[in-house]
Amino acid sequence: MRIPIIAALVLAPLFLQGDDKKSGESKTVSLFNGKDLSGWHADIPAADKDANLAPSFIIRDGMLVSLGTPRGHLITDKSYANYKLVVEYRFPGKPGNCGVLAHSSTPRVLNNMFPSSIEVQMNSGHAGDFWCIGENIEVPDMEQRRPRGKNQKWGGMRGDSRRIFNLTDDSEKPLGEWNSFVIECTGKEIKVHLNGVLVNHGFNCTVNQGQIAIQAEGAEVEFRKIELSPLK
Repeated sequence: MRIPIIAALVLAPLFLQGDDKKSGESKTVSLFNGKDLSGWHADIPAADKDANLAPSFIIRDGMLVSLGTPRGHLITDKSYANYKLVVEYRFPGKPGNCGVLAHSSTPRVLNNMFPSSIEVQMNSGHAGDFWCIGENIEVPDMEQRRPRGKNQKWGGMRGDSRRIFNLTDDSEKPLGEWNSFVIECTGKEIKVHLNGVLVNHGFNCTVNQGQIAIQAEGAEVEFRKIELSPLK
C-alpha cells in the first residue's frame, strides 16, 4: 500500500545529528544507492490523473537522473536538520532549470506543484540563487539582492518577492561538466558554495528542518553524488 506523502513526513525519523556517540565522529551517508530510488518518493501532480505516467526520475549508470518531465519533485522519506549536503550534478544535454530544495515539508503549497522549502537554484546561469517557497529567509543587502515590485513584499507565496540573487553568476562549470554544490544548513542559517565559491548565505530562516527534494523542471540533470553529513 502506498503511504500518502504527508503521512510519510510524519512517520519519517528526524536526523537532527548523526554523530556516532561512541566514536564522536560524524557519519556521512549517500542519499541514493545507485540501484533504485529507495528512501525517496516522487510527487508528480500530473500522475494524479494518469497512473501510467512515465517516471520523472530514474537511476541510470549508477546516477540519479531527473528527466525534467513530467514536472514534479523527488523527496526524501526522512527529514533532516543541521547537516552538510554535497551535490555533484551536470546538465548532459541542453542547459536548463532544476533545483535542490532544503527544509521541504507541505506538498504543493505553491502553484499546486512546489512544496514548502528554501530552493537552492540550479538554473543554468543562475545557480546559487535562493527561491523562497512557502518559507522565508534573509540575506545581507536585501534591497539590492531581493528586489520588490509595486505592492510586493518579501515572502514565499504567490505575489511575494521570492527570489534572492546569488553573489556571483560566474561559478558554474561549462555545459556538460560536473558542478559541486555544498549546502550547509545549521539552525536557521543556510550557506551555499558552488565549485568552492561562496554563492549565497542566508539567515533567520522560518524553518530549520525538513525533507530534501530534487526538482524535475524541464531539463535533464544527472546527479552522481548526493551525500549528507551531520553538523553540530
